[in-house]
Amino acid sequence: MQMAEAVILSVVIKIGVALGNETLKQASLRFQNFNTQLTDLQGRMGRIRVELRLMHGFLGQVDIQNLKNRNYGIWVEELRMLAHRIEDIVDEYLYLVGHKHDIGWGAYLRKGCKKTNLSISLNRIASMVKEEEVNLVHLFQARSRWVSLVDGGNSCNSSGIIERSQHLASISRSLGEEELVGVDENRGQLEQWLLPMDLLHYVVIVLYGMGGLGKTVLAANVYRKEREKFDCHAWVSISQTYSTKDVLKCLITELYRDRQDIPDNINNMGINDLQHAVSAFLNDKKYLIILDDVWSPEAFGDLFGALVHNNMQSRLVITTRQGKVCALASPERILALTALPEDKALDLFCKKAFPRHTNHKCPAEFNPLSEEIVKKCRGLPLALVSVGSLLRVREKSVEEWRKINDQLSWELINNPRLHDIRNILHLSYIYLPAHLKSCFLYCSLFPEDYIFQRKQLARLWIAEGFIEGRGASTLEEVAEEYMKELVHRNMLQLVERNSFGRIKKFRMHDIIRELAVDLCQNVYFGVAYDEDKCGGYLEKVGRRLVVHKLKKDIEQAISRIHHLRSIAVMDNSMPSLTLLSVLSKMSRYMTVLELSGLPIEKIPDAIGDLFNLCHLGLRNSKVKMLPESIDKLSNLMTLDLHNSDIQKLPGGIVKLKKLRHLFAQKFNDPSGRVFQWSSGVSILKGLGELANLQTLQALVLEDESVKQLGELTQLRSLRLVNVKEIYCGRVCGALAQMQFLSTLHVNVSDENERLMLNALPAKLQKLCLRGPLDVESLKASPLFQAGGQNLHVLGLNWSGLMEDSLPFISRLTNLTELFFTNAYNGGQLVFRDGWLPNLKTLQLRDLPHLERLDIEQGAMVTLEKLLLANLNSMKHVPSGIQFLVTLQHLYFLEIRAEFLELLRQFLTNGDIHPFRYSLQARLMFSDPQNAMPLE
Repeated sequence: MQMAEAVILSVVIKIGVALGNETLKQASLRFQNFNTQLTDLQGRMGRIRVELRLMHGFLGQVDIQNLKNRNYGIWVEELRMLAHRIEDIVDEYLYLVGHKHDIGWGAYLRKGCKKTNLSISLNRIASMVKEEEVNLVHLFQARSRWVSLVDGGNSCNSSGIIERSQHLASISRSLGEEELVGVDENRGQLEQWLLPMDLLHYVVIVLYGMGGLGKTVLAANVYRKEREKFDCHAWVSISQTYSTKDVLKCLITELYRDRQDIPDNINNMGINDLQHAVSAFLNDKKYLIILDDVWSPEAFGDLFGALVHNNMQSRLVITTRQGKVCALASPERILALTALPEDKALDLFCKKAFPRHTNHKCPAEFNPLSEEIVKKCRGLPLALVSVGSLLRVREKSVEEWRKINDQLSWELINNPRLHDIRNILHLSYIYLPAHLKSCFLYCSLFPEDYIFQRKQLARLWIAEGFIEGRGASTLEEVAEEYMKELVHRNMLQLVERNSFGRIKKFRMHDIIRELAVDLCQNVYFGVAYDEDKCGGYLEKVGRRLVVHKLKKDIEQAISRIHHLRSIAVMDNSMPSLTLLSVLSKMSRYMTVLELSGLPIEKIPDAIGDLFNLCHLGLRNSKVKMLPESIDKLSNLMTLDLHNSDIQKLPGGIVKLKKLRHLFAQKFNDPSGRVFQWSSGVSILKGLGELANLQTLQALVLEDESVKQLGELTQLRSLRLVNVKEIYCGRVCGALAQMQFLSTLHVNVSDENERLMLNALPAKLQKLCLRGPLDVESLKASPLFQAGGQNLHVLGLNWSGLMEDSLPFISRLTNLTELFFTNAYNGGQLVFRDGWLPNLKTLQLRDLPHLERLDIEQGAMVTLEKLLLANLNSMKHVPSGIQFLVTLQHLYFLEIRAEFLELLRQFLTNGDIHPFRYSLQARLMFSDPQNAMPLE
């Protein structure tokens, strides 16, 4: 039901594009002889947009309260289908407005339009819009006649979702000691924080984690043990649709539970009176209050005035799934719960599955299956308890357990015994804002354990139309905010941050993904297709298709999906000879084609018919050239040809005015240890026309392109190859115009050309230079004059640095990653006390003259990874390694036999005893036979 809200938002955004200035200009030119029809059509679209915006707001207010209202559910489903029909019409209109007269009309005729007269085509679209406008009015009237809604304000406690939330909370609170496995450390920490402490008279503690991790169970267990140590205590379950008055009344009832003088008129009190009643009661008492399942800081803000901050050693404990709520905690009083490790997860599972066995031990014959099932639960206690309880009442046979294991996804969706886990995780989805729901569901279409890259996913979300502009922020910046919010809400799991502290990689928990995939199919959002699991056919239709595995011909697989807008293929073994031709013929409104890794060699001319295409991903393909018709893709925002066989772009590429990201770099040597390690593409004329470019990787710099480089003022990431010394002045002039540039890679054309870069922007965050470096020019640039305050990553290759060049690098105090490859010609390298205080990674490769590496105490005090490779002149083991107390990984690669012997002696030296046993560092050699773990 809740999906309609996200669908409507998407359609509102698309109509906004259709009524935007750019489309209006195109339409006025295209239909200049039909102004009356055009004006009427645009007026109707505008009215529909207003109605849909109002309905979107309306759904956001009442959707959660009416989940059990059957008529409301039917009405919302009709609304969703109507919104999809409107989307189809708007796509038809945009296609007609933007498409050229000489392209695609054959296909248009084959689709049923027997006349190509613009007036007839325009009238046909106008007629469909008029019909849907009438349907929208009728649908609104039908709601008034047949749908009785629950009031979203005063009656929230009677709604099904609140009852379900409170029921689940009560179950969690009633679980016994035996249900708690692997929580000793967290329980001990929470109990300690409840103890009186002189410095912290009033403490707010936050338990944070995704639904199902056991926050409520842990809090309830400690609450039962510790509450009698306080003068009074209360437990209140809160929901996103809480009513402040109801929460305050519940709090008063809890506090007065064992007293006879509970105010008898609380049902008639206003919020101020209720707050005063709570404050008066707590004023001189040491209290313990649990606020369970708080969804936003605002929920606590409404109660803040009632909770007395006395000096009685009172404690307030909050459980939440929302990262933003953690801001309410007292300093260092956030307890972030994580998934159970595999051994503890197996213990908990076996407690539920084998309650009558001695010590709940798993019988040997069930061990392999138990371990598989536990692995699928990913350490989520709620899943382990639910699935274990299910198997407890099933036949104790290996065959029966294997069946459950094989169909666990189906069981999660359909088995009544697993409804608790469905409900708890479903709550997290229900409470998502509309703008996050489509983004979240889209992630679930990708394979299990898929690792998402922030930048790649942002580009896909934007192409799908999920991202709406916010003020001066770019769409990419808004998309990143969406990702942060989904991570904070524990709907996505953080895997890795980059050296800037930004989200780099994340994944979706398997259990959450299974439930989301089912929802995707039920609301026709999209299909995650795996031929092995789907039996070779598509059970549901949808607007998006992510192919995990497919052996048969693609045309047969997608023949039933008549409204396909997006396809992403994860199986690089899939037959792809006719893929693009089929898609161009069957789905002319396609917006996303993500075909990276497929062995596609040729792009058909018909690609130009996909006028709505916003994303074309051909990374790691075998494409050698693009057809001239590529210039018809005027809505294209991302063209990804990274590591394909492309060598030249057609001249018409500069007509793609909306292009934001162009990837065309080819790695000849992925290790980066060959001078000419990568190549790019030439854009000889019209480069400045691509004014919206944010990413350009990699441009072969030539006389014509260097002149127009400065016109690309929106660039955030730029890679240049074939740079000559005579170009450096103009390159610096161009860089000065790029106020948003954060990443810059510059490769000279050959080893005889010098890099004279005296105007590098001060805002650069990542800088990689390849070629002989004029250090004095670099020092004079704004980047280094400002101390490189924003610079986090520096890579220098073939730079020709000497010992006197190093101090200028040492002043880069915020640097987190430093890479030298054939960059230093000195015999000794010394990192002095105080240098590079935030450095996390140091890599030194291919330094043939380096004989000695010294690290003074106080240098690189946060270093975690040190890699030394092919340093064949090294005569001594690096001194000072024992000072790197934060080091986690130490690598020696491609070392000589003599140096290996020195290293053995070093490792047996008693002076490095603290290093060997505290770091758990490891050594890796080019010869696996010589691997020597330090621990």
